[in-house]
Amino acid sequence: MLVVRPVAMTDLDALTLLAENAVPRLTNLPADRERLEERIARSLDSFERQAEFPGDEQYMFVLENTAAERDADRVLGTATIRAQAGASDAYYTYRQETLIHASQQLNVRREVQTLALSHEVSDATLLCAFSLDPRYKGTSAESLLRRARLMFIAQYPERFSNILAVAFPGYLDSRQQSPFWESVGSHFFARGFQEINHIAGLRSKSFIAEVMPQFPLYLPLLTPQARAAIGREHPAHEGPLQEMLAEGFARSRHVDIFDAGPIVKAERERLETFRQASWHPVRIRPEHTLPDAEPALIANQSEAFRCLVARYALSPTGQLMLSPEHAERLKVEEGRAVLAAPLSLPSAQDVLDEGEM
Repeated sequence: MLVVRPVAMTDLDALTLLAENAVPRLTNLPADRERLEERIARSLDSFERQAEFPGDEQYMFVLENTAAERDADRVLGTATIRAQAGASDAYYTYRQETLIHASQQLNVRREVQTLALSHEVSDATLLCAFSLDPRYKGTSAESLLRRARLMFIAQYPERFSNILAVAFPGYLDSRQQSPFWESVGSHFFARGFQEINHIAGLRSKSFIAEVMPQFPLYLPLLTPQARAAIGREHPAHEGPLQEMLAEGFARSRHVDIFDAGPIVKAERERLETFRQASWHPVRIRPEHTLPDAEPALIANQSEAFRCLVARYALSPTGQLMLSPEHAERLKVEEGRAVLAAPLSLPSAQDVLDEGEM
């Protein structure tokens, strides 16, 4: 049985392996044991806080296979929530804008696309650091890990911003290089993409913004390959992006300052998980007596957060019927309330949000 729970210090070895195997390597999940240990400690502290508003908290979760015989096979994935993207350092992005250059004397009017440094995303809550065992890609386990974070946010809304954002890794070519970095960032750093990617994982991307030019970048001056990479996700993340769009996120005008990967955002009340989630008291019944029902995300109401996938089997009086095994994994007793939301999502709507953020 697969369960999402908060990270523990005993997960350090598994997290190190997940970070090393992430495709592509993630700056927010560095393959560095010391940094990961620090992030686990920070997560433990965040879960213990009585936060009343979003701050520098980071909540790290893992996907656990409770039936695994070996400890090495128990942790299959990890994902994180940063309560406020720019709580410690400003969270810089490039914002896509349009400038109009016109001359009445020459009868010329040209619209020119630009990229301008921005830190508007700093106040948003960021869903990040997602890495999953390749064997579970494209399965309900992937959706469970990704969306369990939304189930946690739904229970503790005061801890998070009303705006949620997800930054997806950008496009890399066959040499695993970023065309955008080659055309922009490489001119201001005497290091290659992979090396600077490693440094950003150990530190913060804010140092990139400190060195980059503060003036808008005119897209016609970039290489065709760099322009084509703007807002384009890494091939390995096409499916995850579509799921987040189906959830209700929309492409924003913001892209990553490093590889120009897309940043999607949404008001949390507009997301399907929040709109469809509801509380139900638990009724525990033997597995073989439960009626057929669509799968759902089920999360407990406890400081020891747990979330799993089970049948959305409701009694005539609105009780959620769970098997003894599911109830045990959720750490709930009969009569306790759980939060449930359908696992299925509508078709993705790939649109650009024309708003400010």
